[in-house]
Amino acid sequence: MKYRDRNEIIAQILQTANGNRVRLTKIMYDAYLSHSLTRDYVRLLIERGLIEYLDGERTFKTTEKGMNFLQIHSKVHGYILHKKQEKPSIL
Repeated sequence: MKYRDRNEIIAQILQTANGNRVRLTKIMYDAYLSHSLTRDYVRLLIERGLIEYLDGERTFKTTEKGMNFLQIHSKVHGYILHKKQEKPSIL
């Protein structure tokens, strides 16, 4: 597996919980993280308001703010990939 930065991991977690009510185990498996790392990231995302915990169901769901993060991340990632594919011009 290639190196992923913090934003990539956060985007993967938010994508997993996007429109779904998922449990911690599903997030852990989809993001390829250990249980302790998954808890740390989810705690951070809850504090930042990007994901919410539905206590009665013991599930997580991406918030509107989290959806905005995903849109911005997708645009930036697409821009970076586009720039990598362009060949530099020789002067």
